[in-house]
Amino acid sequence: MRAPYLERDEEHELAVRWKEDHDQVALHRLTAAHMRLVIAIAARFRNFGLPMGDLIQEGHVGLLEAASRFDPGRDVRFSTYATWSIRASIQDYILRNWSIVRGGTSSSQKALFFNLRRLRARMAQNANQQPPETMYIQIANALGVAASDVELMDSRLSAPDTSLNAPIHETESDTANRQDFLVDDAALPDETVAARIDSERQLSWLQKALNVLNERELRIVRARRLREEGATLESLGARLGISKERVRQIENRALEKLREALLRDHPDRTTFL
Repeated sequence: MRAPYLERDEEHELAVRWKEDHDQVALHRLTAAHMRLVIAIAARFRNFGLPMGDLIQEGHVGLLEAASRFDPGRDVRFSTYATWSIRASIQDYILRNWSIVRGGTSSSQKALFFNLRRLRARMAQNANQQPPETMYIQIANALGVAASDVELMDSRLSAPDTSLNAPIHETESDTANRQDFLVDDAALPDETVAARIDSERQLSWLQKALNVLNERELRIVRARRLREEGATLESLGARLGISKERVRQIENRALEKLREALLRDHPDRTTFL
């Protein structure tokens, strides 16, 4: 903070020396004179719970990036050019470290993350007991995002991350933690493998048994029983040129032939049949 301010001509000279000659001394003087700008911008983000020193360091990285791209030939002060890069570097650091859950990946999400608290506080001052749904809609319209995104971001900002290994009861007799109460409704691995093996075995049995059917019986069974949306008796009758009652009779006879073939080859599989 004790570094001297730079006059416009001196700043331009240092920028030219750095850009054309890569003069490290010029770079140091140029960036040191603007560290107070980095500190001032970092102070705006101190309420996000991250160390102030880290915010300043990230802002300094943005300052160096601005120096590497700054064109002294344009009639622009370095502080004006560097402000955006410093703020972007600090914001990116906050998004990466504020939570272990990755968020703010789009420009609209970043705007929502950094402006939600400010807009919510302003609306709370201007309206008494405003319903949350109304507030979410107003903030969504102001930032150009969906109201559901505002509600989700508000829930994220209202509480810190919680570890699944955090104990629920801090007693000697009860050592349960949060992950002990997570329920997985999926089948166990051995059950999944057993079901797949049984399904493949039963399919092979059925494919072999279908060989006992003649062409018309096979056509009816496939259309009626082996498709997700089974054909109706009327549609099959019209297609085959017979009545729907005749289709039903052929189907019953074909199913009985399948049953006999399966029982003959697998007499102990009556449950499957």
